[in-house]
This record gives sequence, C-alpha cells and structure tokens, in this order.
Amino acid sequence: MHSSAPKKAMVLAAGLGLRMRPVTLRMPKPLVEIAGKPLLDWGLDALAQAGVAEAAVNVHYLPDQIRAHVAGRTAPRIVISDETEQLLDSAGGIVKALPTLGTSPFFLVNADTFWIDGPDPDLLRLALAWDAGKMDMLLMLADPNTAVGHTGKTDFLLAGDGTLARSGGSENGLIYAGAAIIDPAVFEGAGATPHSLNRYFDSAIDKGRLHGLEMKGQWITVGTPDAIPAAEEAVAKARRQ
Repeated sequence: MHSSAPKKAMVLAAGLGLRMRPVTLRMPKPLVEIAGKPLLDWGLDALAQAGVAEAAVNVHYLPDQIRAHVAGRTAPRIVISDETEQLLDSAGGIVKALPTLGTSPFFLVNADTFWIDGPDPDLLRLALAWDAGKMDMLLMLADPNTAVGHTGKTDFLLAGDGTLARSGGSENGLIYAGAAIIDPAVFEGAGATPHSLNRYFDSAIDKGRLHGLEMKGQWITVGTPDAIPAAEEAVAKARRQ
C-alpha cells in the first residue's frame, strides 16, 4: 500500500562550500547559478513539482542571502532553520528542523546537487516506491557512468529486493544522489548536535530497512568552479532534445 507523496521536505543548504571557492567567497553555494537558475531553486522546483507544500531550508554561511532569495517563494513555502551559531551537519540539521517537518515521512534534498528529470520526475518515482512497512529511508541513486561532475567513489550496492549495502567504492556501486525520503522516527532520541546521516544509513542497513531507487534522470554534481561549464552543457543538451 503506497501512501501519498510527502508534503514536507528538508533542504540542506547550510554548508560552507569551501571547494567552490572563490565563487563562494561572495555567495553561499546553493545560490551558485547553473544555466541561469541557482542550485537551490533546482531542488525547490523539483520539490514543488512533486507536490511538496512546505520546505525547511537550513542556513549557516551567508544566511541573509538565502533568506532574501527564498522570501517570496510560495511553492513550496519556506521555513528557515537557522544554524548561524553552529553548523549541525546533515543529521543534526534535520533533527533541529523536526518540529517543522512533523511526524510523517519527508523528502530530503541536498541544495548543492541537482538533476535533469526523465519523462517521469524522479522525486515522484521515489514517492511511488516508498513503502513504510519495509523502509526507514529510501535513497535516490545515480549511475556513476551517466552522472555529470562526479569524481568520487560509489556509495551503495543495490540488491534485487531494493535494499542497500555499502559499496566500499565497488565499480558495481551507485552514487547517493542527494535526495531521499526519510521516516522521522529514525531520529527518535537524537539531539540537534553536529552529526552525520551516515550513522542512520548504517543503522538502517543493519535492519534491512535502507532502500534505494535508481534514478531515470541525469544527476549533476557541481563540486568546484571548474565543474560549472560541464553542468551547464548537460542542461543545454537536455533542453535541445
């Protein structure tokens, strides 16, 4: 039985963007534009298309620029989660925003990666694949052979039943594409202190409750300034098709 798509989302936008210097000396990485659209808006537009009504966006570095940028947005409505005093990392940032996110499964999107959807939007595919009876988290995964800008190793091995294991960098592995659906119950008892989502991934793996779905769209990651032209070319190519 599939429930309806999540109506809330967490957008991780608080990072320092150190690898994106010198561009990020004057703006936070989520506001770096690719093909005329800030990275943050690529993610928020995808969430709006998936029917998300409200998104928590965490801020730390140059927060006023992000606040001003999202101030006028209504789809989704934006709630700022302020981490200016202390950067809380991927999981701590979510825990701090849990009062906004509520008790139902929510979308998670990293503000600094994006993708070009295929015929069926990948976030909607993720929502259709979500099964609360089997899953604590469902991760969107990308094929390293088609991803643009990816230079690191793979992250997960996807089994036939949809469960995930750590890939240990295996060539058969897939990349975590920076989007997921998460049941907030996994954070029960956790504090809003700096800590990573990786411990929750590992815990869900141990229970057989970390699942993945390979995306149909093209995943693009922009880690450094020299990755921007390749990302813009990928968008231009997709728009020509």
